[in-house]
Amino acid sequence: MTLRLIFMGTPDFAVPVLKALVDAGHDVVRVLTQPPREAGRGKKLRKSAVHLAAEALGLDVATPQTLKSKEVQDELRALGVDVGVVVAYGQILPKAVLEGPRLGCLNLHGSLLPRWRGAAPLQRAILAGDAVTGVQVMQMEEGLDTGPVLLTYRRAIGPETMFGDLHDDLSANGAVLMAEALAGLEAGTLEAVSQPEEGVTYAKKIRTEEARIDWSQSAEEIDRQIRAFAPTPGAWFEAMARDQPQRIKILKARPVDGAGEAGTVLCAPLVIACGSGALEVLEVQRAGKGRARVEDFLRGFPLDPGTKVL
Repeated sequence: MTLRLIFMGTPDFAVPVLKALVDAGHDVVRVLTQPPREAGRGKKLRKSAVHLAAEALGLDVATPQTLKSKEVQDELRALGVDVGVVVAYGQILPKAVLEGPRLGCLNLHGSLLPRWRGAAPLQRAILAGDAVTGVQVMQMEEGLDTGPVLLTYRRAIGPETMFGDLHDDLSANGAVLMAEALAGLEAGTLEAVSQPEEGVTYAKKIRTEEARIDWSQSAEEIDRQIRAFAPTPGAWFEAMARDQPQRIKILKARPVDGAGEAGTVLCAPLVIACGSGALEVLEVQRAGKGRARVEDFLRGFPLDPGTKVL
């Protein structure tokens, strides 16, 4: 059955969900997304991934600075929609917006609630060494990711799982899940399961300084940091070149046996001592350069055994 809905989302994680709802024949009467932001060296305004996708689909797009405005709330209520669908929108929905749609608002969240409520659940799950995560559709209420869960997709986090791969898998399967949820919502066949009161954790927004590698940590901790931040923002360290520190992102690595002063290159091609164990670096990226295998990188930026990195 076709539903009349508002879609609220911003990053590329939300795009497959929007496309799935359109493909399912639902009437997306408006898309709300964050306003264009300055990006790149030129600080040019850049539309969000959802904004660009919605325009390509011929959908009506709005970018309100806030949903707290009575004018905005009245405008949304006047659309007379059945349901609101929210995927990483980036704004807290006031009660008036949550209660506007006939069937309320559904949110797609990238964790197994109540673990990792909040802004960065995928990265936090990898950083913490979680063995499993997933994506869930929940009925929204005023609390932060506190509503009852309607549908769940689970996914293992292996020792080589990268953020980029996890992101794409959960986004694609989340799109399927949300389409199923809308069908069940209208049919009245969904079972809402309250979240447990135990096990609540919060996935704080990733801070820029968290991407810098601290070589005093264990090789396993640094490996999780690299996997959580690849490909973006990229875990990084600095090495000296022509008496100037150069930032180098590590995009792929693996823990190996080894011991030495933390941050010291132990052997070729590039094995670096950590607080415990060592890390073999496999792929890197310098500022302004493309992704490179470490062997190719070292031809132009040698880091000999004994070199100390920062």
